[in-house]
Amino acid sequence: MSRLLLALAFVGSAFAQDPRQIISEVQKRQQSASQRYEGTLEVVGAGNKVATKSWVFVRIGSFGDSKSRLQFTAPADVKGVGMLIVNHPDRASDQWMWRPNIGRDQRIALQDRSTRFFGTDFSFEDLEERDVDQYDFKLLADEGAMWKIESRPRKKSQYTYSYLWIKKDNYTFQKVEAYDAKGLVRVIEYKDFAQVKGIWTARTTEVLDMRRNSRTTLKYDKLEYNLPLKDELFTLQALRLGL
Repeated sequence: MSRLLLALAFVGSAFAQDPRQIISEVQKRQQSASQRYEGTLEVVGAGNKVATKSWVFVRIGSFGDSKSRLQFTAPADVKGVGMLIVNHPDRASDQWMWRPNIGRDQRIALQDRSTRFFGTDFSFEDLEERDVDQYDFKLLADEGAMWKIESRPRKKSQYTYSYLWIKKDNYTFQKVEAYDAKGLVRVIEYKDFAQVKGIWTARTTEVLDMRRNSRTTLKYDKLEYNLPLKDELFTLQALRLGL
């Protein structure tokens, strides 16, 4: 092999082993101008009690500098409840929740982001996006088909660090373990991958709350990318009117 080919092989290998470059590539491959899906959530709590919820989710913008909305469509006691999330590349997101039963919206304070979102095992913080530059990364292991990477937030977070498993062949998240100072908080697994408009997409996300011993499974239906969505859809006024 020539010196040039050896040099190129070295550069490619170095790129593959750089954890920040790996995460950047994950975000690049998942990027779309907009997204919409209809989600069904199955929440299994104590005593294996099952609750089912449905929501519609829409999103526009670049990764970490985006706006998203979700609105529950069922059951009747949560129908119309919604969230507006404005993500920023340099700080935590702005979040508002709309409660139609009391006719007002509520801004979610930073100190409340670790609480559960409306009976699911997602926290409010789990619903936001954070750009790669809001974390420090360390490559922990090359596990053959996957990389294991440690992620530590630079900004305020309920999590002290997380372990990320990324599949090498398509640069998709497979699993996340999120820890605070007391230990493991949540495990998030991504399953049932399919290509949607050229983007490898998990059709199922499972969240395990290790403290509550409960589980939420989110299944994605009618998922679409790069729809002609307008900014006017991502306002508090629009949130009150519903999707």
